[in-house]
Amino acid sequence: MFLRSGYGPVTVRAVAEATGTSTQTIYNVYGGKAGLVAAIQEAALEGSGPVPAPERSDAMSAREGDADVILGHWAQLSTEVAPRVSPIMLLVRSAAVTDPAMAAMQRQMAEQRRERMSHNAERLLATGQVRPALTRDQVRDVLFTYTAPELFELLVLDGGWSPEQYGDFLHRGLRAQLLP
Repeated sequence: MFLRSGYGPVTVRAVAEATGTSTQTIYNVYGGKAGLVAAIQEAALEGSGPVPAPERSDAMSAREGDADVILGHWAQLSTEVAPRVSPIMLLVRSAAVTDPAMAAMQRQMAEQRRERMSHNAERLLATGQVRPALTRDQVRDVLFTYTAPELFELLVLDGGWSPEQYGDFLHRGLRAQLLP
């Protein structure tokens, strides 16, 4: 409903009617419309596998010693997660222009992404295969930029790229930016 109609026009009452629940239940469980969007975004970040995407990413990067293989796995994981989470993040960005709660959520989502990319940067740097001149923060920023919902929007949603083309672009770009 949010993606079809936008954040503003969708009411808690409409969501309750569409889901066969009460408005009070939505307020009790999610705290309202903004909390519902946050829960949708959080579920989208888990991906479609039986194990949440961040856990799969951590397990893979802990056992893999080749930085290029790690980047390839992260690019592949992005092709699974981005179609689910990017539209929600773009919805939040759009709603943030006029809604203070959504503006706060947008800042929080960006901070969470930045923290996750800091974690991933440390994992990648631990391989000893990253270009020597790059700092942890620079690696983080490259990862943060390449996983931005705006990039998915430009290439896939607006540009018509397939998820495979998008994943290949991410892998080649990350490799070029981060590896010697």
